[in-house]
Amino acid sequence: MAATDSWSGRFRLWDSYFALAGAGVALVVAADTWWSPVARVGCLALFLALAGWYLGFGRRLMRESIEDWRGYLYLAGVALLYVPAVLLNGNASFLLFVLCPQMFMVLPGLPAVLAVVLFNSVHIVVLATRLPDLGDLVAPLLVAVMIVFVVCVLGVWSQRTVDESARRADLIAQLERTRAELAELSRQAGIAAERQRLAADIHDTVAQGLSSVVMLVQAAEADLDGAPDRARQHLALARQTARDNLVDVRTLVAALTPAQLTGSPLEQALRRLTERFSQETGVPTTCVVSGTGPALRTDLEVVLLRAAQEALANVRRHADARAVAVLLRHDDRQIALEVADDGTGFDADAATDGFGLAGLRARVEQADGSLVVRSTPGVGTTIRVEVPYQ
Repeated sequence: MAATDSWSGRFRLWDSYFALAGAGVALVVAADTWWSPVARVGCLALFLALAGWYLGFGRRLMRESIEDWRGYLYLAGVALLYVPAVLLNGNASFLLFVLCPQMFMVLPGLPAVLAVVLFNSVHIVVLATRLPDLGDLVAPLLVAVMIVFVVCVLGVWSQRTVDESARRADLIAQLERTRAELAELSRQAGIAAERQRLAADIHDTVAQGLSSVVMLVQAAEADLDGAPDRARQHLALARQTARDNLVDVRTLVAALTPAQLTGSPLEQALRRLTERFSQETGVPTTCVVSGTGPALRTDLEVVLLRAAQEALANVRRHADARAVAVLLRHDDRQIALEVADDGTGFDADAATDGFGLAGLRARVEQADGSLVVRSTPGVGTTIRVEVPYQ
């Protein structure tokens, strides 16, 4: 389609050439008084018929690059008008400057070459019947052979050039379509990745926060009659957790970094996280930071903070631990986070990742990091996340 549109635009130049060349030949025929007025008028009438045949039938074939049986029909009609014109006025043979290019526009290469030979032989045959001495035919014959050779070479070369241009235009169009399809696939993949990221963020913040609120409210209800002071402490923690969760939700909506990291480094965010976990669960929790390294990018801080949140949420739900340790270790190449507990543990080889760990693993792999879960029944569980600085 792109090649057809491009050729249609350039065909206006051919239209102009056909019109100017045809008008020039008509002027030559009309001005040559050696021929009788009747012959000149008859020749010009045939020229008008040729122009009408071109405009009414042939022009569309050439403009739309149609090469089928209609091309042969068009040239048959041209021959029926051209041959009588040459018989009436020998100057009509100059019309071949118009007709020869058209032959390569409506026919494939070999048939077009044969048509050029046949049309150019018309004038030679007419001269052969009119000249008294066939020796006088040598010069016109040589000129005709030279013209046929040049026209055929240029015609075949032009056909191949046009075909190559059409193939290139089609290839470019295909590449553009492929690029658009790839862009759409990339957009869809980006949407899917963003949805996965948001799902993981919601799980790591809203779901875990609401779970903490529910547990604290249940604890407050249990202590409401027997230990009202403790019940108020549980409710205060639930209120604080809900407020922190609300901040996280607003942060997600605003597409900002996690609220815990706003205005504070990762180490402080981890210490606040472990302190709140210890207050909510009553399980002694320590946070240790060791080593030094380059400044950490915000997206990597997010990965490590989410890893700590997911690990502590699993401890809360499944571990029944008596102590938890959070260790953040820097070195020159990477930063590692470990969350270890002394709880019930599980068979790490037989277990499969739940949604939280699966989402965390995907998040870590996107940061070119690694996630390792080590656990033994009755001994405890350690989750280790390593991410490179670069």
